[in-house]
Amino acid sequence: MNEIFLLKLGEIVLKGQNRRAFENCLKGNIRRSVKHFGSFRVYLKQSTIYVEPEDESCDVDGAWEACGTVFGIASMCRCRPCEKNLDAIYDAVLSYLGDELALAKSFKVESKRADKAFPLNSIQLSQEIGGRLAEAFPQVLVDVHHPDYTVYVEVRDFAAYVHGPAQPGAGGLPTGMGGRAAVLLSGGIDSPVAGYMIAKRGVEIECIHFFSYPYTSEKAKEKVLELARLMTRYCGRMTVDVVGFTEIQEAIRDHCPEEYFTLIMRRFMMRIAQRIAKYHGCRALVTGENLGQVASQTMEAMAVTGAVVDLPLFHPLIGMDKEEIVTIARRIGTLETSILPYEDCCTVFTPKHPKTKPVLSQVEAAEAALDVEALIGRALENTEKVQVKYYDD
Repeated sequence: MNEIFLLKLGEIVLKGQNRRAFENCLKGNIRRSVKHFGSFRVYLKQSTIYVEPEDESCDVDGAWEACGTVFGIASMCRCRPCEKNLDAIYDAVLSYLGDELALAKSFKVESKRADKAFPLNSIQLSQEIGGRLAEAFPQVLVDVHHPDYTVYVEVRDFAAYVHGPAQPGAGGLPTGMGGRAAVLLSGGIDSPVAGYMIAKRGVEIECIHFFSYPYTSEKAKEKVLELARLMTRYCGRMTVDVVGFTEIQEAIRDHCPEEYFTLIMRRFMMRIAQRIAKYHGCRALVTGENLGQVASQTMEAMAVTGAVVDLPLFHPLIGMDKEEIVTIARRIGTLETSILPYEDCCTVFTPKHPKTKPVLSQVEAAEAALDVEALIGRALENTEKVQVKYYDD
């Protein structure tokens, strides 16, 4: 029989009456992820999703990697199915795990018997297979407390399955079960990680990027679109709304006090992002803000910039330090793109001495010099919608 995957559910099992909807959503997401690698059968039994190649042409390694990016999976293992009898199980362990077992210093067998009709209980099954393996690999010690390698045997409804240690899945909840949100995506390290973190809670995301040509280059825009593409590996295809922001920034420069440049700029971003978000049916805005990281991310500054919207504002990175954010960016594959040296609109017309504890009424007074609605209207008219996806169909 072919190698298959066993994908174990995480917090979905706690969902009570809604559990079926979460399971169906997760199965659909897995099917969409593995379809690029061949024909796979995806089905669920006993809180485990089975992913089984239907023919020899399937790219099993590619599908395995894709399953590791699907939110809702707590752990995953590649395994060998076999008939539910001792000889077949032992032969499967030898052929499938023998090479790894031979390199280990010590081992144990851990069994689970979900099929209660199987004649041996879990302990007896482990003892039988473990005894045979000890004879076959006399150089490998038996250590049931701290083994170097563990052989797993699962006797389930359809077959018995043997595998080595499982690896963590992506965790979280299936994409699509948590509503939809719009991520303000810059070219930096933080915002792609924020998008990833909110998507992990089952949220579908759209992205909004503010582009200030000629102060920011086409290369900078391409960098952001590449970051969005890398994010779709985890959260599925999305739209990136690229907003022409040059006129607004020049108007702020020409008519507003310098210390308020960044705050007023971010208030415009929030207003525009909310209108685009509502167009896409999003119920929240997501930013990569991190408390105290820069002058515009103090409590007072964030309150001022958030005062212009009525959608909830989510800040998944708010309490993280930079090293934690960088670690996640490296793991999800966005870091190398984020650190490419292309400018971002947030660095255009940066004040020398920005207000870190602004007063809302003073910012509103400074902003009164601008025709806010006209500027927003023209920016929305000058918005490009770009569809991005990780795999080519």
